[in-house]
Amino acid sequence: MALAVDVVVRYRKAVTYGVHALLAALETAGVEHGLRLGTTVEETAAQIAASRADRVLVLWSFYSPDADAMAAELAAVRALADRDGVLHIAGGVHATAEPQQVIDAGWDLAGVGEGESTIVALVEALRGGDPLTGVPGLALRDADGVALRTRPAPQLPLDAFPSFPARRGRFGPIEITRGCRYTCRFCQTPFMFGGQFRHRSVASVREHVREMAGHGLRDVRFITPTSLSYGSPGPGPDLDAVEELLAGVKEELPPHGRVFFGSFPSEVRPEHVTPEAMRLLKRYVANDNLIIGAQSGSDRVLAASGRGHDTSPVRDAVRIAVEHGFRPNVDFIFGMPGEQEDDQEASLRLAADLADLGARIHTHTFMPLPGTPWRDAEPAFIPLATVRELDRLAQRGDAYGHWRKQAEHAARLAETAKAYPRRTRRRRTG
Repeated sequence: MALAVDVVVRYRKAVTYGVHALLAALETAGVEHGLRLGTTVEETAAQIAASRADRVLVLWSFYSPDADAMAAELAAVRALADRDGVLHIAGGVHATAEPQQVIDAGWDLAGVGEGESTIVALVEALRGGDPLTGVPGLALRDADGVALRTRPAPQLPLDAFPSFPARRGRFGPIEITRGCRYTCRFCQTPFMFGGQFRHRSVASVREHVREMAGHGLRDVRFITPTSLSYGSPGPGPDLDAVEELLAGVKEELPPHGRVFFGSFPSEVRPEHVTPEAMRLLKRYVANDNLIIGAQSGSDRVLAASGRGHDTSPVRDAVRIAVEHGFRPNVDFIFGMPGEQEDDQEASLRLAADLADLGARIHTHTFMPLPGTPWRDAEPAFIPLATVRELDRLAQRGDAYGHWRKQAEHAARLAETAKAYPRRTRRRRTG
């Protein structure tokens, strides 16, 4: 007889997209389970305590900057609700990159890699009372506390699972592309999802939109590392594929429906911003802004970071976007490894020039994110003169961002990297 399993989710607004993908996988696979959502520490603990299931699987998902705060929450939940048969699992990019640190912080399991196949196999194993060492994509605490890795989880086509569990009434942006061929040295996406694009089919996207429209939703957004790469295997955009996607979405929406593309939670690479591309977007999208990744005003820093472009397409992208009625929001990262004073001055000059052209500058501080080539890199010093100029742009309304908070995160991440050397050998099952 199968055991009863309840899935309790520490449900946070910051990570709903990833959680929805896991719940959609369970829904699609038809694995029997109960579902409980906790939007606070206290509510999560109450849901665990209220469960009468044989096994309770508590899902946590978080980004690297949130790891310390989530570990504190985990300790609080355990103090409020601790019983036999409860397993806490951490998933997402941080758990994938730092499974040992996650287990040391108190989680029973770490999900490593893409989670859809793992969550389905894990709940099935719990229902059957089977060893968790047979579940792909896990790190478990071994007898001596060392993380024991199971076989890797497969990277499936995006069409294998939907982006959200529509039958549970949970919706969000549709993930249209996973993985990224642009291996920027500061970014976790290629590490987590692979260095090639995997695109969801237009038919699958349309099915998502029909579900949304059937529930009265009229706005559609997308998750993708680079919007205008949709349908393309390589560096250049495939505008015919983009138009097929956007036209298909519009056909599924009611007359008052709106499509948002190239705005949050996705962006556009600067070299993809062409007059042809902007004319295409103007025919279909409702957003009047585009998020464009510049990252630096220094060609030297851009080359070192692996961005794959210099500063010239950034200026062109802003001019073209503005000419076609979009307001660009341009990302800049300050403090990247090896960045010198003249590099920061070049970034500030470019940011000011782009603001004069009509852009808003989204300022970030470099963070040595786990799993990236720059995980162990030393952030460059950001002098007071740079800080003052960023503040001046913000006071003018030309810049925004949480770069100060990111600087605090960067310091903590650097300490964690020193405590967990990347050269440590992995222990695997089998």
